[in-house]
Amino acid sequence: MSIASSPDFFLTRLGGELVLQQGQPITPNPDAPKKRILVVGGGVTGFTTAWALLDAGYDVTIIAERWADPKNRITSQIAGALWEFPPAVCGKHTDVISLHNSKRWCMTAYRAFDKLQEIMPRDDYLDHGVQMRMANFFFDQKMEDMPDRGQLDKFEEIMAQKDIKGVRRDGNIVHEHKVNQKAGVVDAYQHLAPVIDTDAYMHWLRFVLVCKGAVMETRRINGDLLDQEEELLAEYGADAIVNATGLAGLELAGDASVYPLSGALIRVVNDGSKFPKVTEALAVTHDGTRGEDEDIVFIVPRNDNTLILGGLAQPHKYELDLTLDSPEIIRMRPRSNKFVPGLEHAEVRPDASLVQGLRPLRGSNVRVERELCPRSDGSTSRIVHSYGQGGAGLSLSFGCASDVLELIQEVKDDPPATKMSLSRRHQYGGSILDSTDASRLNHCARELAHLVQVLLNTSLQWASCYGCLFVNFKAEGFNGFPPSSDPEKCENLN
Repeated sequence: MSIASSPDFFLTRLGGELVLQQGQPITPNPDAPKKRILVVGGGVTGFTTAWALLDAGYDVTIIAERWADPKNRITSQIAGALWEFPPAVCGKHTDVISLHNSKRWCMTAYRAFDKLQEIMPRDDYLDHGVQMRMANFFFDQKMEDMPDRGQLDKFEEIMAQKDIKGVRRDGNIVHEHKVNQKAGVVDAYQHLAPVIDTDAYMHWLRFVLVCKGAVMETRRINGDLLDQEEELLAEYGADAIVNATGLAGLELAGDASVYPLSGALIRVVNDGSKFPKVTEALAVTHDGTRGEDEDIVFIVPRNDNTLILGGLAQPHKYELDLTLDSPEIIRMRPRSNKFVPGLEHAEVRPDASLVQGLRPLRGSNVRVERELCPRSDGSTSRIVHSYGQGGAGLSLSFGCASDVLELIQEVKDDPPATKMSLSRRHQYGGSILDSTDASRLNHCARELAHLVQVLLNTSLQWASCYGCLFVNFKAEGFNGFPPSSDPEKCENLN
């Protein structure tokens, strides 16, 4: 993709999943007036959602208080950015609905990142920063011997995913990487995973959005979005609002369950001069198996001769006041050193030796759903929420964007808003009918007709339509809805 050309790739929903394809998006009714969507939030969740909306034919305005900047990084840039099948290294999900959907969302992202690297080589004009690397996960017990089956269940689910490449479980992985015996690990598995250079990727995403026509405005919004929804819709000429504000969901969604999980990463030079260059990711999960509070090992090579070392997971800590001399940071180095021979000789990056950020978590984990509370006049809100992804924003980005796109269509059709639920999915990709609700059936019929039209317009072979026959929509669910800061404001809380 050169600076003089428009992107020759696009996102589209097929078979209930957001997929990346080459070419230009086909708008079913190009002469029809476009509807504008206001996206609040300039991180990876907001940007990926905006991309999906643009390719679906919407006009998009993105507003954010700050944007990605290598000298003043936002949370999306500080992320470790190793794709993981949930639950991730930094801790378990606590909500069944969120975990179920996250497994589907992450596979959508895996396929999108894999396709992106295929259609855009790294030597292209503008590097997107995505590479497929081998990721290795280590354990201090055989997974079968752990008191909690969680890790074994996770591995078996990974094995069942036909799109995850290079899956292998073998205790010899410990010896192949020359892991120090003092690390105490005896079991391991590996698979290929997207690893993202977040500085490059966020810069690339912004370039793509500008090329596709997004409008960006630097602005801070204070207070609950619901209280100012009508004014914002009128001000921007928007048909709906997407709230992708991460930790700011505490204020903008009136969600008292939102809290930070602070993290920090040491950045060292990975050029092969002080220790053998690391080309694969190495990780030990924080889930209680090692019996320590600070037990994460997170070693991930970036594209720019940088190796990041972690990790840290401190809930409810807002202060970003750590230094290389802080006790918890000092303790991170010996844990990492046991996994890479010679790593104790590593030199920190002079430009940014330590980066810190706040992962946006919430009580019921990820929230991707329409606003359930009515406006003050009793009418239905046109806000769609996508926040609470924690440390998995990149891993879940395309999957969450896919569901937001579906919910925006739902806002347009105006059925009653429902809570995020356990919708039945087919292999975390295609979907099957799971409700007889009349409004949902009508919506599915319209979506199926749209998909068939897109397939006809792009001359796809009918054999590829099989996946499109699985239609996707949400059943009535439970859980996943945050407590309100104003209990009298919304009867749906009870």
